[in-house]
Amino acid sequence: MKVCIFEDETYANFYPLSLTRPVFELKCGYFTLRERIQTHLGTDKVCYFMRDYLASWFERYYGLPVNKMDSLMGDDVLFVNGRWLMQKDELKLEGEEEAGFFNDTLLYLRARKKTLQDIYSDNLNLREILTGLAENTKSKKIKVTLINYPWDLINNNASQMEKDFILLGRVGIKGTFPSGSFIEGDSDKIFIASSAEIEPLVVLSTKSGPIFIDEGAKVLSLTRIEGPCYIGRNSQAKGNIREGTYIGPVCRVGGGEIEETIIHGFTNKYHEGFIGHSYLGEWVNIGALTTTSDLKNDYTSVQVYINGELRDSGQTKVGSFIGDHSKTGIGTLLNTGCVIGVGSNVVAGGGVTPKHIPSFCWYLNQKFYKGSGLKGTINTAKVVMERRGVRLSSEQERILEEVFKITDGERKEMIARSRR
Repeated sequence: MKVCIFEDETYANFYPLSLTRPVFELKCGYFTLRERIQTHLGTDKVCYFMRDYLASWFERYYGLPVNKMDSLMGDDVLFVNGRWLMQKDELKLEGEEEAGFFNDTLLYLRARKKTLQDIYSDNLNLREILTGLAENTKSKKIKVTLINYPWDLINNNASQMEKDFILLGRVGIKGTFPSGSFIEGDSDKIFIASSAEIEPLVVLSTKSGPIFIDEGAKVLSLTRIEGPCYIGRNSQAKGNIREGTYIGPVCRVGGGEIEETIIHGFTNKYHEGFIGHSYLGEWVNIGALTTTSDLKNDYTSVQVYINGELRDSGQTKVGSFIGDHSKTGIGTLLNTGCVIGVGSNVVAGGGVTPKHIPSFCWYLNQKFYKGSGLKGTINTAKVVMERRGVRLSSEQERILEEVFKITDGERKEMIARSRR
């Protein structure tokens, strides 16, 4: 049985995070949604379907077929919706032909080789094939966790990290842990990898959940970490790191306070300031004293700019969602539920930012500007990535070019409105 993980038509709900990656590459707990699905299904016979402009880079990244219709032929296939926050034993790899739905959303569809051969046509795309298969397959209603908006990732992150700590089954202090540091709570809820380093005067509190410190990570003196928390490979952490925080690989996080936040990877937040209930993409730089608001003074639910309009999140605590390669200047105050696109530059100049800052746009002293444009943003990205020993590939460059086109209308509208 082959597994096909597909991205459905709701990808725009996750902009700007999903502008540069398929939705199933977003993280919740220790893993991406894709990694979680593959782990629980226990197979490496996998193919993927996503938006066309992402396919070239991610096929190279995975080393597996992407958007190749012929990869579906010659085997039984289990199609799985990439927004599913899958848990252990929720779905079995093998079984009868069946379509599983949560409300009206297709979660999975299991099809035999002959069934696929009968419906396959060069003129049909994956969505049309899935629709045809679902109409002629026995259906089943199930209740699972489906990620619909970016704040769903934040809301599920803490509980998922607790489950992932148990799933990995790694416990104990393998790396350095000096006598001047302290564990508050159950030491069986801590894993410190062999190449990780804990400096003196660090407090690790497991009273609210487990703490996982991965290979090559370094926790600096005068740091307090509350679980559940994950510190990624080769990352550096300092300050007050509160519960529900995931820090991905090769990040530098220090000073101030972080709470209930996912930092995808290769991102800097190295100075004072508060980040809460937020999701930061890759290659983001947070300037000193940048602070997110994640709670309104009247405690009403937060509205977030989603797919061209303000959407009521139904949540009282929502921070910021920041796309890849974006940066904030010193002292930036981010509005509650702020959305910052890809390759943006935000220097608020003493005021609170608006709810939405488009991709490849500069926000400076309460006005929008076109900034350095596509070429300048790409050149900056190359410099930043090379500092970490990473090269911006031609495929990734083409993704940024496509994102620039996709976001052209909203960017021009905001700049024009700013000039009135």
